[in-house]
Amino acid sequence: MSVAFSSVRPRSKAEVTPQTIQKMLDENHHLIQCIMDYQSKGKKAECTQYQQILHRNLVYLATIAASSTASTNRVRGSSTPSVNSSTPHRKATVGSHRDMVRVAHMMS
Repeated sequence: MSVAFSSVRPRSKAEVTPQTIQKMLDENHHLIQCIMDYQSKGKKAECTQYQQILHRNLVYLATIAASSTASTNRVRGSSTPSVNSSTPHRKATVGSHRDMVRVAHMMS
C-alpha cells in the first residue's frame, strides 16, 4: 500500500507529535513526486487524486500550525505570531514548499 493512503492523521489534538507531523511532511513529499511523475506521463486523473490528498494534508497541517500559534500567543499574551527558527522540521517544510510551488506552477 502506498504511503499516500496511510492514515497518519491523528484522531485528537492531544496526539499531534513532531513524529506525526514529520510523517505527514514525508507523505506530502511522496505525493508531490507522484504528481510530478503522473503529470509527465499525462495521467490527469491520477494527478487529481493525489492533489486532493495533498490538499487535505496541507489544510490539516495549516490548522495545526494556526492552532499552535494561537496557543503560543495566548500563553505569551501576544497578538503577534512568532516564528520559532529552531523548529526541527523547518528544512523539510522549506523543501516541500519549493516542490509545491513547482507543482502549482506546472499545473497553471
